[in-house]
Amino acid sequence: MRIDKFLKLSRIIKRRTVAKELADQGRISINGKVAKSSANVGTNDEVEIRFGNKTATFKVLKLQDIVKKDEAQDLYELISEKYEEGDRQDF
Repeated sequence: MRIDKFLKLSRIIKRRTVAKELADQGRISINGKVAKSSANVGTNDEVEIRFGNKTATFKVLKLQDIVKKDEAQDLYELISEKYEEGDRQDF
């Protein structure tokens, strides 16, 4: 399954177009390799997404073409979530 479709079905990213843009910007990696939006993801793959100052890593547990909202979180397991502190300026 394509990574952009998986991210949308699993509700990790709400829109497939946003997932595609993140992948094409090099912000998504699968098993340590930068992935394009058309890259295939399989079960037990480790996916890392960087958006803003947040980096989330998760493991793919299942692949399904149709997923109900309640079952979407069963498709993956969150491994880690990191926040990087940037240069904040308070005015």
